Formats: sequence, C-alpha cells, structure tokens
Amino acid sequence: MNEMPEIKVLPPIVFPGTTARHEAAYRTAHDFLSRRAPREALQVLEPALDQEPENRGLRSLRAWAYLMRAQLQKATDELTGLVADDPADAWSRHALGRALERQSRYDDALPHLRLAAAMTGDPEHEYDVLRVERLAGRLQ
Repeated sequence: MNEMPEIKVLPPIVFPGTTARHEAAYRTAHDFLSRRAPREALQVLEPALDQEPENRGLRSLRAWAYLMRAQLQKATDELTGLVADDPADAWSRHALGRALERQSRYDDALPHLRLAAAMTGDPEHEYDVLRVERLAGRLQ
C-alpha cells in the first residue's frame, strides 16, 4: 500500500554546440562531474582537448574525471603534467597525491600531499597527510 513508485534516472543530455568552444565544454563537463557522470564529461572534454591540448582547465577536469572513474594511471599521468607545468597548483598537487595513494604508492604520494597541505592550510589536506604517513608505516 505504501509502495513508492520506481524512479528512473535518465542519462545526461549533451546539447548540440556544447562542445564547440572550450568555454562551453568546460561548463558542460564541470556540470557532468558535479553530478557524478565522468564518462559523459570525458565525451565532452576529449573533442575540446583535441582543439586545445594545453588548456589547463580542461586538463584538470579530465584528471578529475579519471579519478572518479578510478582510472588512476591516466589520472596520475595527467596530474603529473599539470604539476610540472605549474608547481604552485595546490589542487593538482593534492589530487596527484590522492591518485598515488589510491595506487598504494604512499612514499610517492607524501611529498605532494605535504606540499598541498602547506600551501592551502586546509585541515582536510593535513588529515590526508597523516593518513598516508600511517599507511606508509611512518606513524604508529
């Protein structure tokens, strides 16, 4: 009697023209990622990155999509490039540390996580450092 009707979730819609310019592709991909739809975000990002392969905003979104899809080596490669291009990018550095952590590469992750924590002062970043130090066996 109190049965709830089944709610169906439809796939996201990509409207024509949303990938024609990198600004539109960025907004569309960001929207997909915020709704946890990384596959659709990548479908929007790839054509835009073909036109502008060095666009940091698009590359950051692609790295985020790779992280969400647990494509950790692709995420690591993308984030390594982003950090090399801009060592002061705290988001890329922290995301690289998290990608390395998820691959159980704790010693590789720690320098990135520590630097991101120092750059931002974010307590969550500091917690990530402590967690990885413990996983690496540096804390008891």
